[in-house]
Amino acid sequence: MLNHHLCAARRSIFSVAMATVVTLAALVSTGLSPAWAQKSSSDKAPASSAPAAPSNAAKAATMPSALTPIQVGELSAVPVPALAAKAWITVDVTSGQVVASSNPDMKIEPASLTKIMTAYVAFNALKEKRIALDQQANVSQIAWKTRGSRMFIEPRKPVTVDELIKGVIIQSGNDASVALAEAVSGSESAFVSTMNEEARRMGMTNTVFMNTTGLPDPQHVTTVRDLAIIARRMINDHPDYFPYYAMREFTYNKIKQSNRNRLLWADPSVDGMKTGHTDAAGYCLVATAKRGDRRVITVLVGSDSMATRAEESLKLLNWTFQNFETVKLFDQTHAVVEAQVWQGKVDSTKLGVSEPLWVTVPRGKAGEVKPIAKRPDPLLAPLAKDERVGTLTLMLDDKMLLTRPLLVLDPVERAGFVGRTVDSVRLWFRKKPE
Repeated sequence: MLNHHLCAARRSIFSVAMATVVTLAALVSTGLSPAWAQKSSSDKAPASSAPAAPSNAAKAATMPSALTPIQVGELSAVPVPALAAKAWITVDVTSGQVVASSNPDMKIEPASLTKIMTAYVAFNALKEKRIALDQQANVSQIAWKTRGSRMFIEPRKPVTVDELIKGVIIQSGNDASVALAEAVSGSESAFVSTMNEEARRMGMTNTVFMNTTGLPDPQHVTTVRDLAIIARRMINDHPDYFPYYAMREFTYNKIKQSNRNRLLWADPSVDGMKTGHTDAAGYCLVATAKRGDRRVITVLVGSDSMATRAEESLKLLNWTFQNFETVKLFDQTHAVVEAQVWQGKVDSTKLGVSEPLWVTVPRGKAGEVKPIAKRPDPLLAPLAKDERVGTLTLMLDDKMLLTRPLLVLDPVERAGFVGRTVDSVRLWFRKKPE
């Protein structure tokens, strides 16, 4: 009888112990503390009133950095040349970095640089097969009478979409811009609405278009930074149509006109992009050149002559190519970091970037770039492919060059109850980082 009671007591004690362990594991797996591990109510609210607070590392990984990217030109031993212009900017197309600038966000009148967006919207319509290059376009009285630079289209005279595009890009025809807008959207005003939608989508935060031509209007404004954005998008989004910008002349209605971009004759690496001029804007030029595998865009506004805008733009292009290089640090399959994963079916995953990561630096400095990965710790499953879990920052001389989202390259499924419980207990007893 005594042995029977002793066995029953042992079973009871064992059951209580197991229940305690299971309860502890369940509490830990949900992020809660057992009562004996909690502070008094005066120090801490009951665990049931709020979820466990994230770690400091997890908080830091989701907070924006206090640093802001610098213009890489600030790290160069060779200063930017003096330029005769009101505002300018130079951008590496591959990395997207601003190399240097002056008054990049000053509101300016874009003049015919507007027509870069006009052509971009038309190219979108071609890509979506809403219009065709060989399509005959109607020339309205409104288009025909548009003042300023002209292609010399006429009502009832045949003209194709292809010819109108050449009229916009090569001849800078205001009449061609309006006729092209009408062919795409039915009216210039409807087309201008699309131009502004595209500008907002691209992040051209200081741009408002009032027409397709660039004719003066107090509300028709942009900045050299925004013009660099649309120029880069033109190059990247419409490579099939970009060769229009390298054409030196075009004849329509027996009238031959030359491209006003003098750099097409001065430098064989230059293959675009657009000139502009009004009394208020001065002489303006968006230029781009490709030398080897690198492409650079410059935007320069407010020069005093056609010759000056060409000379100063070429000076800026040469300085950018000669004193900087663009190198690839990671591609989309290369792990930036191998991270430990908790409560998952596997113990680690690869974190990286969604597309090849290029960086522009002063020549000879590529080896000094330091990548810094910032992510939550602990990193908990489940993790989906391309899920953002932190940031990757590239530093040079303690200055931020650029930052990109840090993404999950290999997805991780959540473990079962036992696996999650084991990891939860391990995390519970894990020493917190100082």
